Amino acid sequence: MLSNSVFRLARPRKKGWMHLLFSRFILIVALLLLQLGLAAGFFFFLREYIPAFAVAMTVFTIGMVLYLFNCPMDVDGKLTWMFLIAVAPVGASLLLFFTRSNTGHRRIQRRVETLVEQTKTAIPQSPAVMEELRAADVNTAALVRYLNRSGCFPAYRHTAAAYLPGGESMLRELLKEIDRAERFIFLEFFILEEGDLWGRVLRKLIEKAKAGVEVRILYDGTCEISRLPGNYCALLREQGIRAKAFAPIRPIVSSHYNYRDHRKIAVIDGRVAFTGGVNLADEYINGVNLFGHWKDAAVMLRGEAVKSFTLMFLQSWNINEKEPVFAPWLEDAPEAPDAAGFVIPYGDCPLDGDLVGETVYMDILNRARDYVHIMTPYLILDGKMESALCYAAQRGVDVKIILPGRPDKKLAYALAKSHYHTLLEAGVKIYEYSPGFVHAKVVVSDAVRAVVGTINLDYRSFYHHFECASYLLGTDCIADIDEDFQETLMQCRTVTGETMRRERLFYRIVGPLFKFIAPLM
Repeated sequence: MLSNSVFRLARPRKKGWMHLLFSRFILIVALLLLQLGLAAGFFFFLREYIPAFAVAMTVFTIGMVLYLFNCPMDVDGKLTWMFLIAVAPVGASLLLFFTRSNTGHRRIQRRVETLVEQTKTAIPQSPAVMEELRAADVNTAALVRYLNRSGCFPAYRHTAAAYLPGGESMLRELLKEIDRAERFIFLEFFILEEGDLWGRVLRKLIEKAKAGVEVRILYDGTCEISRLPGNYCALLREQGIRAKAFAPIRPIVSSHYNYRDHRKIAVIDGRVAFTGGVNLADEYINGVNLFGHWKDAAVMLRGEAVKSFTLMFLQSWNINEKEPVFAPWLEDAPEAPDAAGFVIPYGDCPLDGDLVGETVYMDILNRARDYVHIMTPYLILDGKMESALCYAAQRGVDVKIILPGRPDKKLAYALAKSHYHTLLEAGVKIYEYSPGFVHAKVVVSDAVRAVVGTINLDYRSFYHHFECASYLLGTDCIADIDEDFQETLMQCRTVTGETMRRERLFYRIVGPLFKFIAPLM
């Protein structure tokens, strides 16, 4: 019997006061109020100094703008900060220096760098596979060299990839593989919430832990605000499961809270791995109806490439371990000798300065010949990605994007719509999923390459989250991804200039009005 304190169908929790307290919104508001207070103080108590104060503010603002021009930051971020500094020089400058000071996460950053350096040679690239890859696609071979600048992400042969076109199909396969576990089960998910999905998984995990299987669970610390009790790790440990919350929220101001673990990884015995958009909560299998039908996707790997996902999990797990241990879990997985193509698992870390997730997507767009088809829940683009999408369409590539028909976040939905006009003008085709919410993160191109993972087309995924994905080249499941895209497309409404003119006033106003803060979201 399971302990009632561990397994219960908890009601969904509203976001707590700590989530609000440590949000960017509250910090921005506090700094703006500080500046208004300073201005009021000068006006009422130091009226004779107002001219000098105005001159000082002008000089200070010019200095901050010059600083922004010369600091290493993407252009969109610079424009956002320049706007904020023009409106509120003191408050915006304090926020800028706070976010760029790495306050509270320098130690974590150094730790991540150390772990990556320690494991860069843990999985060496097979020279024979690299030669085969060069012969098959020299440009993808160059992409693999780029990926290995920031981690240990070799290309693999002999890995079977199966596409799972929804949370329901992923749950079925995951439960089967957990039943077969003999050595270890590693789970790393952005969201974990008590309910039917997690309850079914948890029952099997507890059984396996009691049978001597090493079971580890890593979930993002924001779950403890809105979805789980703060002592949930302790409750799981009582059941024999090793559990951690990544970057749990504490009553200490830190920029580290901005960097979340958005990865979804499941590895069983080093022989099978899962990744994709599916979290361990009921909405992902349509167990609850939050925003209509929930459309998601995942990929299941069997073979050598599983080792890379094991390594990614262990890197995250060992961030706060005194003595990191990798070797026992990185044994070679059984090959899938009949599997076609190449599989390249990769991760993206927001602390290393490499925009891996965005770069891979842009590489696909820039090399596409016939089509690039995309499913993403969010479309909050920087200038580089918007230009890449437009350029691909302008040179004749069929670029189609499927987005949600019902939003989970209205501001994000409005910001996505603020890109529609530019993309449609360039020839990009945009569709909205009429039955509900698309959460899949899928890119497929030219019937030969695809990416399935956790990476949205938005600032948070590109700049602020720990992410992961599988790059697939010539694998059998690419045909299944194409088919799923077409089936999903049949359930979508087409976005046109006319539909945009009929759009709700809220979205037509809010999107452009708040576009300047998109890099801060």
